[in-house]
Amino acid sequence: MSTQPKKYDSIKPIIWKDDNLDLLDQRILPAEHTYVTLKNVESVAQAITDMVVRGAPAIGITAAYGIVIAARKRFADSPQSWKEDIEADLLILAQSRPTAVNLFWAIDMMREVIKGLNVTDPVATLLAIAKQVHEDDIAANVKMGALGADLINKKCAVLTHCNAGALATGGYGTALGVIRSAYAQDKISLVYADETRPWMQGARLTAWEMVQDDIPVSLLVEGAAAHIIKTSQQTDNPIEWIIVGSDRIASNGDVANKIGTYALAVLARHHGIKFMVAAPTTTIDMNIASGEEIPIEERADTEVLGFAENKVAAQGARARNPAFDVTPAELVDAIVTEKGVVLNPDAEKIKALMSINYKPE
Repeated sequence: MSTQPKKYDSIKPIIWKDDNLDLLDQRILPAEHTYVTLKNVESVAQAITDMVVRGAPAIGITAAYGIVIAARKRFADSPQSWKEDIEADLLILAQSRPTAVNLFWAIDMMREVIKGLNVTDPVATLLAIAKQVHEDDIAANVKMGALGADLINKKCAVLTHCNAGALATGGYGTALGVIRSAYAQDKISLVYADETRPWMQGARLTAWEMVQDDIPVSLLVEGAAAHIIKTSQQTDNPIEWIIVGSDRIASNGDVANKIGTYALAVLARHHGIKFMVAAPTTTIDMNIASGEEIPIEERADTEVLGFAENKVAAQGARARNPAFDVTPAELVDAIVTEKGVVLNPDAEKIKALMSINYKPE
């Protein structure tokens, strides 16, 4: 496995500073590079809902820090009952977004820690754990990047959807971590990025990350993906891989990700190219048997009927706005995690993966 010659650590979406949480406001990138300071659990939950922060790993990290903020206030207000009182704050966080399983993983993990705490002041302990979750995520992303890059056997173009980069994680990225690692090894010639309506994460965030790291990127409207995949096969720079992240993976290997991912998996299979999902094992939900059990968030129709502040649809038109879709495991060639790679995933292989004892390097 090749070592990483470049750190790619300049993009910091989540910063704990001066006992508060600073989030890079991803709603206004790339026009503005502005941090929002959050001082209470309600503002943390609202930031998750409003997509100030987005991406399953980043949401989980943000929730962990949000629980630190909640614990500080609850303990100061009522040292005797703070463990019971904080349950209301955990519920507020849990309701912020329904699909990203990392959110619930972080809440459940911190809840168990809280139950076992018998210290004078719990904040320092909880903060140390939240920081460790943050650091472990970055380390896992770097490991995934190297493992995913090893699957790419020849120099080629790749296509990605939405944003699964440093901005969607603690840093470095999942799908973009693979791309960063592979590009550093001279295995990627060009990254095609879907613009990703309606929030334009591909246009605003993925393209921006690639530009920051001097990785060649070409933006596509989603409707152009099939044509570009097909015609690229007739050139000396074909698309060989579609590389995406995930917000939740079922125990059988079904993958929930940004709406439009399923269509790309179908395209990949039809055109004989590979489909890779890069995600930490915290994204794998062993409590559900298949993708049919994954809740799909439906967001406001105004996000589709308009563009930014401008209404573009005909008056009286309605809209559907599912934020995610589910790609069946049989359309996935590889799931890349920090514990290892699962080729052609199924329930047995996912169970074996999750049994591996992994410690961040």
